[in-house]
Amino acid sequence: MSDTLDKSDFETLSEFRYQLRRFLRFSEEAVQAHGVTPQQYLLMLHTQGFTGRDWASVGELAERLQMVPHGAVALVKRCEALGLVQRQRGVEDRREVQVSLTAQGVEVLEKLAFLHREELKSAGSRLRVPFEQG
Repeated sequence: MSDTLDKSDFETLSEFRYQLRRFLRFSEEAVQAHGVTPQQYLLMLHTQGFTGRDWASVGELAERLQMVPHGAVALVKRCEALGLVQRQRGVEDRREVQVSLTAQGVEVLEKLAFLHREELKSAGSRLRVPFEQG
């Protein structure tokens, strides 16, 4: 493995970042057209992102969203005020707050996730980073 980069490496990185930004712009516009912010969409998506359950703890959401826990709490409260999510105490650990979708949240998430999946299907090959191994 070489520690130096050549022109093709910069071209590959540039193209990947461009395609990633195109996808993120698509996402921003799609979610806003459905009346939510990108962070609200991601919070709803991440509540469904854990195998075997349909909720996430505030700590898990903070990690997935790469934000500080009190920022995640504020985002959960905003989503709760919009009727998208609900909070409840954990059964095994009462200190844990579990966040799950409401029926309205499920409806919004399903529409947006479908749009994102279709966009990824069409953009998928452009989002791959073809670095050579070696």
